[in-house]
Amino acid sequence: MQKIKNISFFIVCLAIMLVSSFMLVGCGNDTNNKIRLNEVTHSIFYAPLYVAYNLGYFEDEGLEVTIESATGSDASMTALLSGSADIVLVGPETVVYSQGTQDSPIIFGQLTQKDGSFFVSRDDIADFSLDDLKGTTIIGGRQGGMPAMTLEYIIEEAKLTIGTNTALGEVNLRTDVAFPMIGSEFVTSGCEYCTLFEPTATNLEKEGNGYVLKAVGEFSGYLPYTVFATKQSFLEEQGEKAEKFLRAVTKGYQYIATQPSLDSAKALAPSFSGMSTEELQIAVEQYLEIDAWCSNPVMSEQSFDKMMEIINSTTTESQYNVTFSQVVDNSIANKLA
Repeated sequence: MQKIKNISFFIVCLAIMLVSSFMLVGCGNDTNNKIRLNEVTHSIFYAPLYVAYNLGYFEDEGLEVTIESATGSDASMTALLSGSADIVLVGPETVVYSQGTQDSPIIFGQLTQKDGSFFVSRDDIADFSLDDLKGTTIIGGRQGGMPAMTLEYIIEEAKLTIGTNTALGEVNLRTDVAFPMIGSEFVTSGCEYCTLFEPTATNLEKEGNGYVLKAVGEFSGYLPYTVFATKQSFLEEQGEKAEKFLRAVTKGYQYIATQPSLDSAKALAPSFSGMSTEELQIAVEQYLEIDAWCSNPVMSEQSFDKMMEIINSTTTESQYNVTFSQVVDNSIANKLA
């Protein structure tokens, strides 16, 4: 009898050990499949990411993704370099500025290929053109950020003069406002124009504080605007996770590109509770119209060179001599293209 009890006890212990082992292995896999993403801001401009998240494309790849919004590219890059984020969604200029740090960040996929902000005016201008900026003040984001640099670039390309003497027709481009504060500064400052992303632009119009005009991307043309970046060590040690992540986002874009805009709006709705389905649909159609999203995540060297031209033409403090191969690794993106 005692022998039977001992055998039974042994079997129970063995079962507990096996269950515990499976639980530990499971926990290890769960941890290994987690990705902490930090985005520069929360915007419909990044719709393929949210569609992938809301439709379960990350789960289909075996990933558990958490998304945290920052208050600008600097904050996102700090999160990456400090280890509190695995991947960041930022402007590529931030990656350029961060070269030379230990375990430098590198771009492994591009999400957007045009400026996704919109001109917002105090007046409803039916046929807005850049000439309407003459003699006015426009808030364009923080100095050194891609929104402000792109805006400066297209103003100068339009042969307009940037300066503070608006009485002589100069365009007073303000770059002293933090990215999250542009909307409130526009409302309280009396400036004629600002540039805002969705949903902030539409929300400001809904409140009766301005009118959403044309997208800046209509004037800027194609350029690498928002990218996914991570540390070089992450690509070397966990490249498979980065590939699964980018594949899911690519599926998100494919959904938007092939399905009715109303379906895309419904897929975005859980991420934008403050907007109606109709407003989301309009934003999706606007971004599709200007071809804002990349059909594949590969960044071309030609678009990188244009970005560097913009950075160096609008930066007076120093010139950046970063090469394409230093900043971009297309090995994963090429598999998915």
